[in-house]
Order: sequence, then structure tokens, then C-alpha cells
Amino acid sequence: MVPEKSTNSTHNFETDPIKAYVDSDGWLKSKDTTLGADDGIGIAAAMAVLTSTDIEHPAIEALFTVDEESGMTGAFGIDPNLLKGSILINLDSEDEGELFIGSAGGMDTSATFEFYSEISDKNHIAIEISIDKLHGGHSGDEIHVGYGNAIKFLNRIIYNLNKLIDLRLAFFEGGSLRNAIPKDAKAIITFENNNFENFKKLFEQFKNEIFQEYSVIEPEMIIEYKQVELPQNVIDRQTHQLLLWSLYSAPHGVYAWDKEIEGLVQTSTNLATIRMNGNSITVGTSQRSSIDSQKFDIANKVRTTFELAGAKVTHGKPYPGWKPNTKSEILDITVSSYKKLFNEEPKVRAIHAGLECGLFLEKYPHLDIISFGPTIKGAHTPFEKLDIKSTQKFWDLLVDVLKKI
Repeated sequence: MVPEKSTNSTHNFETDPIKAYVDSDGWLKSKDTTLGADDGIGIAAAMAVLTSTDIEHPAIEALFTVDEESGMTGAFGIDPNLLKGSILINLDSEDEGELFIGSAGGMDTSATFEFYSEISDKNHIAIEISIDKLHGGHSGDEIHVGYGNAIKFLNRIIYNLNKLIDLRLAFFEGGSLRNAIPKDAKAIITFENNNFENFKKLFEQFKNEIFQEYSVIEPEMIIEYKQVELPQNVIDRQTHQLLLWSLYSAPHGVYAWDKEIEGLVQTSTNLATIRMNGNSITVGTSQRSSIDSQKFDIANKVRTTFELAGAKVTHGKPYPGWKPNTKSEILDITVSSYKKLFNEEPKVRAIHAGLECGLFLEKYPHLDIISFGPTIKGAHTPFEKLDIKSTQKFWDLLVDVLKKI
């Protein structure tokens, strides 16, 4: 699961159980953390089939992979001789009533700035600026919605302040995971005490600009500052400038829409994280596309943005997309089952999120694949929730499809 929690939560994912509960609207939720329905519900369904004594089905292999959310190392590591089956039902989708026959490929791009520390000016005061309570969200499923990016917002404020006040940057961190849109970020700046009144006016101006632009889609957003103890050191001025400039110009969001499937994102990039470690600052990003050449194109756009600023840039191992097969036999079986069970036509579509199916096809090109699941909202955020009614439909569909096979 993706271990995300609200800013004020003390939950320890290594030791504490998930505090799940059912609300009055029929959703399964968790208090202040991700629920783990993504993809605990897929695991639960597979195990329920394995332990059953009354479900009619063909021979079954159940495949559980590690690190699907943080590099797909399990799928990358599958032995080409491990599996014998010819049909793969992927139970890692989040929209009941939709059958998925394709997904985007992706890769990560990281940029690291090395800096040297300078002793803080004793005549300066230190201000911590924080942004919190943004929606965040899955960088595949929700990148097209236009939710705010906390790192982008915070950098925008500091960049604009930097043009009008002689400030120094001491600290900058934000985001949590490569595949989550950052919902919070924090930075510490220093400047001369006699600039404080000017800072307050400018801060309100730049903050209000963001609120006016995003208040509809980010109604819970908090942007605030507080005076803190002066840090011993600040980042050298050149790196400080280059970091602000590159974060400002780095792309984030939808890069291209699919030319054949209306409303499907073809290519996107997520400015996901920024971390400080000793005398280095690392910016993490992820790129997705259903077309390999565009995946590398947007990754190179991100790369050159940070290389121009002097950062050392590396790419993670790319994973392939899953090309739709509209003549799939398992698709026909699943559509037939859905129509029989629920007396309605399911939607058949591709998804911009990354699924492991492309990697499975690389190892087993003969596989006939489909993906479906119950309705999950807010995946990769503390607002994650599972619709219980849709979970019953998901289960009924799975059982019927296995019988038809």
C-alpha cells in the first residue's frame, strides 16, 4: 500500500494497525491514513478464491508482486518460466463498471543539487512558510484534474519574494511519494529584520493570488508562515537561485492527450518530491505515457530543465505501457458477464495510471489480459475510501468470469 497520512497524524505504518471504519454512506475509510484498499482489495479477492470450496473455476495461479507502487521491482523480476496460464485478470483497478484493456508506461527522473553552506547573517530573522491540506492524489488517475502542487505553490511564493527582498533559502522539502501529487511543502527563508513588514504585505499578495486561482478545487488549502529560530546555515546563493528557477520552470501536469480515445491523458509528468540530505537537495519526478517515445520526450524535457541549472540528473528503470487489444477473448467474456449480472453495458477503456500488465506482457507476450476492480476514491491520500456496494459487484463479476472461463 501507499503509506500516506495527514500532517498531524502520529500513525506509524511499521507498527500501527490501520484504523478502518464504515461511514454512513457505505464507504470503508481509514482515520488520517491511506486505507490500503489499493491494492489490498485485489489481494483479498484472490485469496478468497483460493480458499473457497464452492467457486467454479479453471486452474489458477495467483500472482502477488512487491513494490508495485514504488518501482514495480516484483513485476520486473518475474521469471519468464514462472507462469503457465494464458489469461491474466489484473485486480488492480479503481472504477467499478469500467473494464481496462490498456495502461500507460512510466519512469522516474531525479535531479540532485550539491550546495555549500554559508553561515546565517546574525542580523537576519528566519521565517518558515508552509503549505498544507491540498488534495494531493494519484499522479496517474488524477493528474488531469488540475489539483494544486504544494511544491510548485511554495516555490512560486519564494521565487516572487526573492525578486523583491534580499532573502536566503535555508530549507525546502515537500511531497511524499513519486506517484502522488504533493499535498504539502515547507521552507525556511531568512532576511533582514527591517524587511519584515514588506514581507508580510508581499506574502499576503502572493498567497491570495494562489487562493483566487485554486480556491474552487483546493478549498481546504492552508498557506501560512511563522517566525522560527535562525538556522545556523543557509544554502549558497547560486544554488538557491538555480533551485528556485528550475522548480519554477519544471513541467508538471498533462503534457499530451490521446488522439484516439477522448478524455484519456496520453503523456504527463509529476513534480513529486523535494528532499534535503546533508549538503544536497534532490527533486523527484515521475513521467507517464502510453507512447514510449513521448515518455522519453517528457523525461528529457524534465532532465534538461534541471541540467541547465547544474543539477545531476538520473532516470529510474522505465516500465512499458500496455497496448489495448480490442479483440481480446477475455474482454468479450467479461463484458458478457457484466451485462448478464447487472443488465448494463460496462465501459471499456484504457487508463493513464501505470499497471504492471505491460511488464507481464514483456515476459509473456501470449497473455490475454483484462483489469477490473471496485470503486476506490482518493488513492494515495489520507482520504482513500472503498465503496462497499461496488465491492460486491466486483466480487460477483470475478466469480462469474472465472466460471465462464
